[in-house]
Amino acid sequence: MTDLIKASNEAGVLTLVIDRPAKKNSLTDAMYKSLADALEAADRDATVRVVLLRGEGDAFTAGNDLGEFAASAAQGGSLPVNTARFLHALAALSKPLVAAVQGRAVGVGTTMLLHCDQVILAENALLSAPFVNLALVPEAASSLLLPARIGYARAFAVFALGEPIKAQDALAWGIANAVVPVEQLVATASDLAKKLAARPLGSLQATKTLMRDAAQLSRQIDVENDAFAARLRTAEAQEAFAAFAERRTPDFSKFT
Repeated sequence: MTDLIKASNEAGVLTLVIDRPAKKNSLTDAMYKSLADALEAADRDATVRVVLLRGEGDAFTAGNDLGEFAASAAQGGSLPVNTARFLHALAALSKPLVAAVQGRAVGVGTTMLLHCDQVILAENALLSAPFVNLALVPEAASSLLLPARIGYARAFAVFALGEPIKAQDALAWGIANAVVPVEQLVATASDLAKKLAARPLGSLQATKTLMRDAAQLSRQIDVENDAFAARLRTAEAQEAFAAFAERRTPDFSKFT
């Protein structure tokens, strides 16, 4: 496991910490591998009853490391294999998954929350899914899950405009379970994870299976990943990533 993903197992709660605060916890392919490995192992490990996911520092995660993605786009575009593994591991996880979110949760930082069974937000949390701004498409089965959660019109705006969702709005829309002061975030999420760990695991897993169609989510992830990879190869995506690197506003008007 990369040292940018910290893991600890205490009293049945596996805590995974994204620990790259200097880069706002942006995720590299190596970090996705560590997260995928941990989630896949958690489902097989009898000592793990609940998984708690959080980020170190002042952000949950800034999403994909755009430098890495820009390099992929420049080389012809393909979705890194461990990114896809992580998304499928999220969909397949049978044990309860809790997230504690502070600050920015960008891209996959927001879409992964749709796979969490409980989400606790700090008051300063800002969720965003700016895929269209980067000339890409949503991932993590979010094109299916987000409209189901908050309605088509609102979900389309989240994707198409990429504007951040404040914590209280995310709570009102049903994306989160609670909003707490940032200094109480970790303790609140940890207490919730411990409560779940005390419940009968078989019953929790059976309930989660009834409430989620993991096979359907996995199929949707594959469809989205194909579209995502295709979009990485477009001139629009090249312009978006070039503009990011050059710290300017992209100009999509020249593309039809």
